[in-house]
Amino acid sequence: MDIKLIQRIDAVNADEWNHVTGTADPFVQHALLLALEKSSSVCRKTGWQPHHLIVYSDNHLVAVMPLYLKFHSQGEYVFDHLWANAYHNHQQSYYPKWLTSIPFTPCQGNRIIIKKGRDPSLITHAIFNYLQEHAEHYHVSSWHCLFPHAEQAEQLKNLGLSIRLSFQFHWFNNNYRDFNDFLDTLRSKKRKQIKRERQRIAEQGIKLITVKGGTITDQQWRYFYQFYQLTYLKKGHAPYLTFEFFKQISNTMPEQLLLVIAELNETPVAMALFFIGSDTLYGRYWGCQNEFSGLHFETCYYQGINYCIKNKLIRFDAGAQGEHKIARGFTPITTYSAHWIKNPQFSKAIHEFIQKEKTSQSSYEDYYQTLLPFKRKPPGTP
Repeated sequence: MDIKLIQRIDAVNADEWNHVTGTADPFVQHALLLALEKSSSVCRKTGWQPHHLIVYSDNHLVAVMPLYLKFHSQGEYVFDHLWANAYHNHQQSYYPKWLTSIPFTPCQGNRIIIKKGRDPSLITHAIFNYLQEHAEHYHVSSWHCLFPHAEQAEQLKNLGLSIRLSFQFHWFNNNYRDFNDFLDTLRSKKRKQIKRERQRIAEQGIKLITVKGGTITDQQWRYFYQFYQLTYLKKGHAPYLTFEFFKQISNTMPEQLLLVIAELNETPVAMALFFIGSDTLYGRYWGCQNEFSGLHFETCYYQGINYCIKNKLIRFDAGAQGEHKIARGFTPITTYSAHWIKNPQFSKAIHEFIQKEKTSQSSYEDYYQTLLPFKRKPPGTP
């Protein structure tokens, strides 16, 4: 096997890359990673320097792995600031670090994508050996693989990486006929709560429009980016993604985009952008001009649930965090991250931290189960 690092995704032909990744997961598509780079949303200046890893065998691409030299811990959704502070307190450098992740995207997926028919264990082991051997050359303190599927997390654990656990809240489609069929699975109090929230939208005169990627107009994209910026500015920092990023993916992967528009008097007041996978809907970006009662729930959650039911998608991943999702029919699921720390002393301390953290995770899991709104647990959920 021939393993290489490339500093631009377009160093690999898009068809060759996508032949390995397939088209089920929109976030590992060549088009999305290219848009991040061409729009300067990820680059050395923003602290995300691409160093994608590719594996060839007999001159054929057999594996790819998004990889970045990371110079801070922003935009990751797996928080390691305490680790960075510990390094700083001991006059050591935590940055740069290697990060295998989709920038600004806390969605689960295969992070080491291996062509079908190839041995995953063999290739994963070879990649890990390569990263260890080249860590000194790139002056990295560590390698972090964020939001891999459970099977891939287990492979990395077997190689000696520390596995950190967290939670997200996903909605699962139990072959519902329509939205009311889904509501019938909830306890009376929760069902009435959702109906009241949706009724308030109509009472405020707000209409919801769903637009597929290929028909989103330039003016709608401009409204969307204005709202998207406001979401970040309200928190006191600039948005991660540029307008050019959204314009590019609208041209290169429109079939995997869905825009929900909330209008008042035929003027947009809020929007939410979703990505469409083969069996999963991903809620990603939201923004509003003014606050309206229940509008976030309707735009970001209920419209997504309705789309999944109509289009027979199995899962709805509406984004990171948010215990309030449980009352609206979302179920807690475990997410994973894998961590290799080069320094033996820090590696031991961080591993012990992760193990202690798992005790509280178990308590959270028990607590979340008490909050589930269902009359009984639907089949097919974790």
